[in-house]
Amino acid sequence: MVQLAAVLVLEPIFEADLPPEQYAYRSGKSALDAVQHVQGLLEAGYTEVVDADLSGYFDSIPHAELLKSVARRVSDRQLLQLIKMWLEAPVEETDEQGRKRRTTRNKDEGRGTPQGGVASPLLANLYMRRFLLGWQQLGHAQRLHAVIVNYADDFVICSRGHADEALAAMRHLMTKLKLTVNEQKTRRCHLPADTFTFLGYTFGCQYSRRTGGAYLGPRPAPAKVRQLCRTISELTDRRTCLRDTGELVKKLNQQLNGWANYFCLGPVVRTYEVVLKHARRRLRRWLCRKHKVRHGEYARFPNEVLHHQLGLVQLGARHRLLWANS
Repeated sequence: MVQLAAVLVLEPIFEADLPPEQYAYRSGKSALDAVQHVQGLLEAGYTEVVDADLSGYFDSIPHAELLKSVARRVSDRQLLQLIKMWLEAPVEETDEQGRKRRTTRNKDEGRGTPQGGVASPLLANLYMRRFLLGWQQLGHAQRLHAVIVNYADDFVICSRGHADEALAAMRHLMTKLKLTVNEQKTRRCHLPADTFTFLGYTFGCQYSRRTGGAYLGPRPAPAKVRQLCRTISELTDRRTCLRDTGELVKKLNQQLNGWANYFCLGPVVRTYEVVLKHARRRLRRWLCRKHKVRHGEYARFPNEVLHHQLGLVQLGARHRLLWANS
């Protein structure tokens, strides 16, 4: 509660200073806005991309430098001391045997923000701002024709023909900020030959279903599709057959609607078909186990029953409705 009270006071102060290419944890901005920003850059010719990854960003933020960033706009010593105490607070965890273990790594190493703390997103944004400002002030944006799009600890650098130089400049800046680049997951991409994934979307060459023409844009990443299908399979596991049918369908619809609310950009119709086909098959099998139907599962529970009687959402129709009203 105290952290929330502090954030309510501090957030408007720092919001005015955050650059527009930061999209995480900000009112009026979202991950989808960041995805659309990247798509706009690709369409504008920024087709050489640095797909960057930081090793444990939230656990690596140095306290001294972070507090300097806070102190530039906050002069209240008591509030600065309170934030320092939050950063250094020990973490208590309970293992599988019920034993409690307390660690003081943040205080001992002088780095890291409290995971799950209400103030952590604001503090993380504030420190990432140093990287974004440094990029501008050192002239990398103009010299390399390179634009950064950032969401929390995830960011890409879209450039026009200077991906190698942008990658080197990014490494140099991160070293100065005492952050570690994950070299195994950081790479250069040259579209349309390559693809990269950002915020759950895979960017690459797509094809319009209307015209058949090729364009650069996003589509739901295959890993996110598989993740949703695993969730659906878990919800319809044979061990859940005692659950009420209406309750199960409600849970499935929550998963499908929530997923589709985010994954609504690019050529999603075929992806929706794959997901919905899996949901139908799993729900049909679950109903057969529940009602002890051994044969003719499709005849007993056709698509019409699943959708019109039981209320399973139809993603394709939902997507068309959203576009018609937009």
